[in-house]
Parts: sequence; C-alpha cells; structure tokens
Amino acid sequence: MMSAGLKELTSFVGIALLILAIVFIQIARNKLSGWFARIISLLAYLCLVVGGLIVVYIVFSGPTQ
Repeated sequence: MMSAGLKELTSFVGIALLILAIVFIQIARNKLSGWFARIISLLAYLCLVVGGLIVVYIVFSGPTQ
C-alpha cells in the first residue's frame, strides 16, 4: 500500500503529464509542421496515456490507511 504523501505526489505527476500533453498537442497542431510536429504529437499522446493510467490507478486504488 502506498503512503498518503507518495500517492499525492504521484497524482500530481499524473495531472502534470495530462497538462503537458495538452500543451504539446496545441503546439504541434498550431505552431509546427512536418516530421517535428509528428514527433511532438507522439510525445504528447504518450504523456496522455501515462498520465491517464496514473490518475486511474490512484483513483481506483482507494483511500490510504
């Protein structure tokens, strides 16, 4: 079982990855083009998946004791 402090920090990392994904997608769609935009988009979608998995894990793992 994870301690409350570690769970809190992990959830903040997940949220930060989701926000980073939003920023990367907006930059890739509006400011970049070509292969560099595709690389940044791939990085954004990886951040989205990892951040989403972290948040889902934290939510479904239940409260700390």
